[in-house]
Amino acid sequence: MPEKALSEDPAYSARPTVLVDEQTHAELRDLLLSMTVEEQDDGLATMELRFSNIVSDDQGDADFAFEDEELLALGSRVRVKCGDEQDPTEVFYGVVTGLEARFPQHDPPELVVFAEDVLQKARMRRRTKTYEEGSLQELVDAVLEGSGVTTSLAGLSATVGVQVQRNESDLAFLRRVLDRHDVAMWVQGDTLHAAPRDQDAPTPVEVHLHSQLREARVFADLAHQVTQITLTGWDAAEGQRVGARAGGSAAPGPGAGRIGAELLPQELRPRSEHLGHLAVEDSAEADALVEAAWRQRARRFVVLEGTCAGNPALRVGAHVAARGLGPRFSNTYLITRACHRFDLERGYETDIEAACAYLGDAG
Repeated sequence: MPEKALSEDPAYSARPTVLVDEQTHAELRDLLLSMTVEEQDDGLATMELRFSNIVSDDQGDADFAFEDEELLALGSRVRVKCGDEQDPTEVFYGVVTGLEARFPQHDPPELVVFAEDVLQKARMRRRTKTYEEGSLQELVDAVLEGSGVTTSLAGLSATVGVQVQRNESDLAFLRRVLDRHDVAMWVQGDTLHAAPRDQDAPTPVEVHLHSQLREARVFADLAHQVTQITLTGWDAAEGQRVGARAGGSAAPGPGAGRIGAELLPQELRPRSEHLGHLAVEDSAEADALVEAAWRQRARRFVVLEGTCAGNPALRVGAHVAARGLGPRFSNTYLITRACHRFDLERGYETDIEAACAYLGDAG
């Protein structure tokens, strides 16, 4: 991913490049009316492309542009690149799963193309299966075996006990298990990536208010913060009760300042949370799950929502350094949701949602 901050460069408001089955077609670029690519840190990015579906033929008459299915059809593989026209960066690769024809009363016909990334294979396969004890990495590979999805996994060496997938899609099962261990998954190209949400990230993408960051909303919320999290369970093999606890002043993720667990007893009162809904096999699993729950809650103390000048480096899992928001909210955040948008009126923009465990010091 590019690490540079982007200025208000007209090149970044140009039309995205759309490739179908690895081929570029001038009519796709010329007839594109809008694009939306949505991605979140629980996997499965989606894309919507809206085209004008009318074109002139050789005799000067008007006809439908895409009805012959030579360019766009169900099952077509679509790749979208955005950013610098001389060196665009891929923001989506997937398969067309839906086509919608629109016939407005006062405008030309339109074709809307819906696509999902390669995790749609995991979304569409539902089953009941038991997985033996092993590492998280072995579990992910076992779930995706035979799906054609390649994996690039990091930091998933933690051992998990027997896992039961009960009438769940492979995607829902992966989301449930990985979230318990604070692991994010995302797709680049045709490869699934998974790593702890606190993994080291490249140099943050720097955005300044009223420049690269066109508008923003930041919310620091103590209502969902706690000073500690506890969990208890039963180790059947050892025949004994197990327990775990997490808390303290250490907080996960990027940024600097005051964490919610520090401010809560000062401004309100200490508060703990007990995870009574999670079953654990042993003390090691209890420790892992309570630490993951602590990191997830602490990291959501401050949430940034913003609209930026289009930037393909603003992807889920990247860090963004927001500037110009005052001493309390100018900080480095972890991007948890990104939406890359293009239309003929506003050009290319990127909406982000990002989280930070820290509130900066008052100025």
